[in-house]
Amino acid sequence: MLESMGPLTGSPWIYAVVALSVLLDVFLPVLPSGVLVITAATAAAAGTGAAAGKVPADVPDILVLTLCAATASVLGDLVAYRVGRRGGPRLDRAIARSRRLTGAQERLGAALARGGGALVVLARFAPAGRSLVSLAAGAAHRRVREFLPWSALAGVSWAAYSVALGYLGGQWLGATWLAAGVSMTALFGAGAGAAYLMRRRPV
Repeated sequence: MLESMGPLTGSPWIYAVVALSVLLDVFLPVLPSGVLVITAATAAAAGTGAAAGKVPADVPDILVLTLCAATASVLGDLVAYRVGRRGGPRLDRAIARSRRLTGAQERLGAALARGGGALVVLARFAPAGRSLVSLAAGAAHRRVREFLPWSALAGVSWAAYSVALGYLGGQWLGATWLAAGVSMTALFGAGAGAAYLMRRRPV
């Protein structure tokens, strides 16, 4: 894995690439930001053997990687929130035509009004859930101080979980594509579980 990804994972640019991918996937959920974070974290696991001369030392730092992913996640949420807030009548009509967006807007508004934002955290793990909730929060004109703390908690939780999966998978199976694949499967499993809970349980 290090041989094929070395030019990227061994460069400081990996942090910028991760941050940009996480930032943009709020609008383009097909971007594999989680896959990229896990791949970088799996490569970072190889750094533990660097002192013994087994692998190169120029691998990503997991703390910096986590910080970049979490910060970019929150910034992306805020951009989508502002888009939703300033969307105007056209966005309101688009939301009204979508049962998913309308439902997300109603549930999120009720959750934030009660002082709870577990839906924001849960949505961060669900496919496209982050986009739905961030846009809905803005379109519902929820106050930013109601939304931001939950967005920060969601970003940190998702980043820490994704990095931990990649790192522990790399420790267990080595810095290989098999380790990255197992970790990605666990991430997608968490996403499927979050999507199921969002559909089945009121928040």
